[in-house]
Amino acid sequence: MDAPQQLLAGLRGRCPNCGTGRLFQGFLAVAPSCEACGYDLAKADSGDGPAVFVILIAGFLCAFAALFVEIAYRPPIWVHLVVFLPLTLVVCLALLRPMKGLMLAAQFAYKASEARND
Repeated sequence: MDAPQQLLAGLRGRCPNCGTGRLFQGFLAVAPSCEACGYDLAKADSGDGPAVFVILIAGFLCAFAALFVEIAYRPPIWVHLVVFLPLTLVVCLALLRPMKGLMLAAQFAYKASEARND
C-alpha cells in the first residue's frame, strides 16, 4: 500500500500494512499484531501526538461555538456548562481514536524508527 492508503487505513482503525486487520484492541490499546497479515504492531507508539491534535481541534471548535453562542444569544452560564462541557467531551472522544490511528499509520508509512519492523 502507498502512504495515502496507509493513512486512510489508520484513520479507519485498520492495519497500515494490509488495510484489513484491526489496529486497536479495545478503545485505544494497539493490537500486538494484525489479525489479517500478522504485521507486528507492538512497536508502535504515538505518544502524546494524538492528544495534542485533538485538544487543539476540539478546543478551537468548542471555544468558537461557545463564543458565538455567547455573543449572539447571551445565555446564562449554566447553559454553557450544560451544552459545551458534554460537547467538548464528545468531540474529544470522537477524534481521539482516528487521530491515534492516523499517527500510528504515519509512523509506518514514513518509516519512523519506532515503527520499523526490522
